Amino acid sequence: MLLSILRFMSGLLLLQHGLGKWLKFPPGAYPSTMNLNSMPGYAGIIELVGGILLVLGLFTRPAAFVVSGMCAVGYFLVHAPNGFFPILNKGELICLYCFVFLYIAVAGGGTWSLDAWVRKKP
Repeated sequence: MLLSILRFMSGLLLLQHGLGKWLKFPPGAYPSTMNLNSMPGYAGIIELVGGILLVLGLFTRPAAFVVSGMCAVGYFLVHAPNGFFPILNKGELICLYCFVFLYIAVAGGGTWSLDAWVRKKP
């Protein structure tokens, strides 16, 4: 049950990044001049689709794996060049996201997921 709650809440937190980048919701979350044909724009697609899939618990393992990889790439491209320590390079959140989603990719969606519901159908 706690795995499902972790998946759901992590998915919602990720989803808000994709919503902010692509749908400008909530207003002011990201600059309105952000180029969607850029690395942050591409990350926004992964955040939007991955967030929805994780909230629903559908295709949880592959979605979490892709999102975890996106977070790792984001950390090393954006944060790591600014210093070794995540507290100094402002990368602690994306680093935590990376490992939470890697855990979910291994553990699955939990009992409260569409993946579990589909698996139980005769």
